[in-house]
This record gives sequence, C-alpha cells and structure tokens, in this order.
Amino acid sequence: MTNNKQLTVHSQRSIVHGQCSIVYGLWTMVNPRHLNHSVFRLVLFLFTLSAIGCEKEKLYDVNEQTILPPNANKTKLKSDQQYIAILYANLFQTALSSDNLFEASECVQSIGDKDLVHEVLISNYMNTGGVILPTNAEMRADIDGFLTETYNRFLVRNPTEAERQYFKNYINTHPNVKPELVYFSFALSDEYQYY
Repeated sequence: MTNNKQLTVHSQRSIVHGQCSIVYGLWTMVNPRHLNHSVFRLVLFLFTLSAIGCEKEKLYDVNEQTILPPNANKTKLKSDQQYIAILYANLFQTALSSDNLFEASECVQSIGDKDLVHEVLISNYMNTGGVILPTNAEMRADIDGFLTETYNRFLVRNPTEAERQYFKNYINTHPNVKPELVYFSFALSDEYQYY
C-alpha cells in the first residue's frame, strides 16, 4: 500500500516536471536491496541517461560582421582645389570657372590655418548670393527631407538613424537654426574634408 501511495505522488510530480521527474520517481521508488542486480543497473542507466538528456547545450551560430561608420570609405583628404570646387558645386549647384578656382586656391594656400580659411571661404560664398538652399519654413516643414537632401548633397550618403534623430531634435529645439547654418556646419565637418 505504501508503494502505491508513493507511485501516485511521483506520477503526479512527473506530469508537472516532465520526463526527468518520471525517472527520478522510479529511482526513489525502487529499493536496490529488493531488485536483482541487472534491473538495478537498468534503472541506474535510465536515471543517468535522463539526467544527461535533461540539460541541453545551447549552440548559436554567429556570422562574422564588420561594422564600420558610414564615412569609413572616405580616407583621402581633398586637395585645396578639390575642396573649393566641390564646395562651390554643393552650394551653387553649378561648377566653378577655372579662373575663379585658381584665384580661390591661391588665397587658400597663402593662409596657413586651413580651418580659418575654410570658414572665410564658406562665409564669402554664403554672402555672395545665388546659393541654392531651402527657406527656413521649407526646412521646418519637412526636416526629414531636408536632412536627406543635405547629407546627399554634402556627404554623398544618407544619414544614419542616430544622425537623423540628433539633427531633428536639434532643429526642433533651436528655432534660430537656419538652413545656412546647417550648410555651414556640413561644409566644415571633418567628413566633408575627405572623399
């Protein structure tokens, strides 16, 4: 009678705990002194097999992936003439004449501080008139479109989601930011110096 009660208890446990509990229940029910040696070995083998089979090793396949920043392929520094010609084309959407390119590159080469000369050059171009850029209202009406167009124009790529979110937040929280300032910052960025 005692064995039947134990069997009932262990059967209920096995329903809850699965296959591992069934073997454990049989193991606790079986008294090795009353069994012959081969049956005891069989029960011991089943118990060991279920204990090993209960823990499965998890294997994951991982593909090797190289993750690089969006500007990773831009490794060559633009020459002064390249910088001037590309800047002019980005701002005015037309090519700079060879005479104007020569004059501007002579000015750039005569000044030692490249960052300063780039700021002066951009400022002069922005104040000349004829720069093709959206109005402030157009920029604020479609910030996503403005950012995509600006990245494509200046950096020849689409913005990443992090860049897009940063600029959207910045433009939305700073009402004094105008398209001229955004273009100015893109033309002075480190990435713009390379191709």
